[in-house]
Amino acid sequence: MNNRTFRDFSLSDPIVRALDALGYTHPTEVQNKVIPRALDKSDLAVRAQTGSGKTAAFGIPVCEMADWAENKPQALILTPTRELAEQVKEEIANIGRLKRIRATAVYGQQSFARQQAELKQKSHVVVGTPGRVLDHIERQTLPLERVKYLVIDEADEMLNLGFIGQVEAILHALPEDRVTMLFSATLPRDVEDLCDRYMKKPIHIQVEADESLSGRTDHHFFVVGQDEKFDLLQDVTVVENPDSCMIFCQTQERVETLYTKLESLRYPCGKIHGGMEQTDRLNVMNRFRRGEFRYLVATDVAARGIDIENITLVINYDLPANAERYVHRTGRTGRAGKSGKAITFVTPSEQTLIEEMERSTELEISKAEFPPRDEVMRKKAAFEEKIRAQPMPKAHKSDPLNRGIMKLYFHGGKKKKIRAVDFVGTIAKIDGVEADDIGIINILDHVSYVDILNGKGPLVLQAMKNATIKGKVLKVQEAQKGE
Repeated sequence: MNNRTFRDFSLSDPIVRALDALGYTHPTEVQNKVIPRALDKSDLAVRAQTGSGKTAAFGIPVCEMADWAENKPQALILTPTRELAEQVKEEIANIGRLKRIRATAVYGQQSFARQQAELKQKSHVVVGTPGRVLDHIERQTLPLERVKYLVIDEADEMLNLGFIGQVEAILHALPEDRVTMLFSATLPRDVEDLCDRYMKKPIHIQVEADESLSGRTDHHFFVVGQDEKFDLLQDVTVVENPDSCMIFCQTQERVETLYTKLESLRYPCGKIHGGMEQTDRLNVMNRFRRGEFRYLVATDVAARGIDIENITLVINYDLPANAERYVHRTGRTGRAGKSGKAITFVTPSEQTLIEEMERSTELEISKAEFPPRDEVMRKKAAFEEKIRAQPMPKAHKSDPLNRGIMKLYFHGGKKKKIRAVDFVGTIAKIDGVEADDIGIINILDHVSYVDILNGKGPLVLQAMKNATIKGKVLKVQEAQKGE
């Protein structure tokens, strides 16, 4: 039993209060091992399973060590996928919210000019995919001289996707006097070589499944002909009747075909693959996270690091390409100590491959028999009832943190020579409001956004309707959701 709390790490009060609001009570094993060493500014090479709390393990010390007064980026976090970049950015923003830590995400298929404008703002942490980060570096739109912390997340996937060359180019461009932390579910030889070449006496941390996480996912496989897969999928989903399920396919075309078939049977489902527009991919992931549909058909683009609570079943409709992919696909279920199930469809010619995968992953993947016809028929009514039921929207873990925060919109920005200190100076003079009640300030050319903390938003909103900033009365209102 882990009785340690985050207060035992001597973290600052704003960070501890944010963690409390996010429901983080006791650190996981990877957090226990990483946070103290990261705060000591040691280089770290961390091997830890997916779902073990790796993002908070590096996010907490990064936010703790960031200097709010510094305008240029102090931490750079590299991720293999755009979805993971967005998720890590959100986690950093939540952990650092009460300390006013600002995070920016940069990745492809998003406006470069928009990212450039964001990077001109005060930005403490930049999270991005290697290609787009390198693009900003080469165009000199991402200042690196103040970067003290580098995090390479999901390093083995960087290797699988061919990003290691870009990662090395970024490493060469960064200041040598920095802390480097590398996180990976597996540590293939090339990743270990990266640690040897670019890290200073790295501390190697390996986190095995602890008691709260071990034995949480049951692994099974069915031997099935290619043309029998869809019939088996229907039977498996009827018998398992999952609350939330991810179905992985090997290609975009397979995802499209399977999604169309399931939708025709009125499965509440979505799809995601690399051929979709980035905004559509993010929208699908957010809807699935909120519980608007139960089934998500996906390629491996959704297999890495995506944190969606309570996925009870993962189905590999197609066998993954390698053991690492298997680990990351099936890691979407059984997270945070909850139980889950992973089922893989294996054609007769692939049987030896699943056996090799079992040896490589050191997981017990047991062979299963097809669901008996009478069991399928017996459970059909309950399955159809759940399919027809209106899904219950899921609360997000950041909701309690955001309840006390109101984002205000001001019609005025850089073009009116307004700076962050002007907002702070004016708002802090309101009776009952202190500087600590002012959160992240984002000043654009013509508008500005200011987070007001601790439930003081309505008070500030009312007072600012008649107040002036640098002699100007600015139109003010509560910002629309998503602004």
